Amino acid sequence: MTSSSPAPSLRADRPVAVITGGTRGIGLAIARDLAPTHHLVIGGRSRDSVDDVVASMPSAQGLVADLADCTPGGSLETALDALVPDLERVDVLVHSAGVLRNGTVADSPLQDWADSMTVNVVAVAAITRALLPTLRAAHGLVITVNSGSGFTATPASGAYCASKFALRAFSDSLRQEERERGVRVTSLHPGRVDTDMQRELVDFEGAEYDAAAYLDVASVVRAARLAIDAGSDASVDMVSVRPRGWRPAEA
Repeated sequence: MTSSSPAPSLRADRPVAVITGGTRGIGLAIARDLAPTHHLVIGGRSRDSVDDVVASMPSAQGLVADLADCTPGGSLETALDALVPDLERVDVLVHSAGVLRNGTVADSPLQDWADSMTVNVVAVAAITRALLPTLRAAHGLVITVNSGSGFTATPASGAYCASKFALRAFSDSLRQEERERGVRVTSLHPGRVDTDMQRELVDFEGAEYDAAAYLDVASVVRAARLAIDAGSDASVDMVSVRPRGWRPAEA
């Protein structure tokens, strides 16, 4: 399924934020936080889930694409071709979509490596390239939602960690290349966050899920806001936000 829905509610007085993975987890939380002030482009793989989120926002449109399909003429390219002419500027681009493939190097099938690199890195590059002219026009901000795994590799998640290291390198390169054009790039590294993906990971690990052990999504949103709200003279190049490891009983 591939398409970019029209933006009948697009308001010229609103800055524009494009958010991949905008139908769940961190992406959805950032979308809700920006909704009162921004026109949103909500990216997701499912038409129904994208439409549900778009309908709940005061000014929004959808971008439906399979980020695993980055082939020429494929799902992502077709969706971007439909979206880009609608946008004169992009003030914020948040790359929150991602896949987590667990398994050791010895046991992980090659497809897991291909999926991890395609969704977590190649699709990020494709979307950024397509939107660079509009980001430059707005002196916009790119936020790549990375992970603690972008700093330190862990056992049984080689494909995921490799893709997050690569995403950090992509962010560093983009920041240096676009700095003189006014585009800022923030690499955001949350630790373990209380999301659906975290529940899937804990289930894979065979452990009992304890939400109190993980970051609230709201804490990650506040970290993203640090970059979004920074003055035009400042670039928040990297933010690492980790679980404190303890919460009050009433939290």
